[in-house]
Amino acid sequence: MTRWIAITRAVSGSIADCELTFLERTPIDLENARRQHHDYEAALRSLGVEVLSLPEEPHLPDAVFVEDVAILLDECAILTRPGAESRRPESESISRALAPYRKLLRIQAPGTVDGGDVLVVGRQIFVGVTSRSNRSAIEQMQTFLAPFGYSVSAIPVRGCLHLKSAVTQVAQATLLINPDWVERKNFPGMQFIEVDPSEPNAANALLVGEKLLYQPAYPRTLSRLAAADIHPLLVDQSELAKAEGALTCCSLIFKE
Repeated sequence: MTRWIAITRAVSGSIADCELTFLERTPIDLENARRQHHDYEAALRSLGVEVLSLPEEPHLPDAVFVEDVAILLDECAILTRPGAESRRPESESISRALAPYRKLLRIQAPGTVDGGDVLVVGRQIFVGVTSRSNRSAIEQMQTFLAPFGYSVSAIPVRGCLHLKSAVTQVAQATLLINPDWVERKNFPGMQFIEVDPSEPNAANALLVGEKLLYQPAYPRTLSRLAAADIHPLLVDQSELAKAEGALTCCSLIFKE
């Protein structure tokens, strides 16, 4: 039987020193952030996912956002080279955690890419061109993945940190999108649900198999999902949102 595994990492005590690009720094309640992260892990377990929780990295403020450090596919794992230099030491423990499950490939300088910029839909891989991810990394990914039959496309992004701040998959061929930050034409063959204009940050959702996790902070967009007969499990991640984090950021999910 196939099993789903999620690698997560405990919230660092230094989370208040996280990297920020588009948000003003505001106080983060560490205990509440940890409580919400535990709830997130519990939600994954409720979907039948085995959660492998790594200990916190006290001196790496952003380390809870494990998605940025690796890209997981059935055939391999690509260890990224994060765009923020302060985050590159996070790779060491993630590589150890992934080694039993996947062949590891590595992005090399001058390439930089964050996993938050990588949206995988079937055999299509969309990579945001942002302040964190560049074309050198995209070219390396194309070389790595061509033998496995994946197409890798560079996607212009504006106004937000990562591609998956602007668009994520919410059903088999359906994307939830903020069209002000990324254009629909970059995703041919897809159906779209647009976020409510009053909720620009509402495009991030986490699809696990056929189950969806979503945040309660965006009720108007949630109504749009419901109108499309999509009814997600709600998980509050409001504290880590202050660190420019979102639902997809906090786990590396794969099938064994």
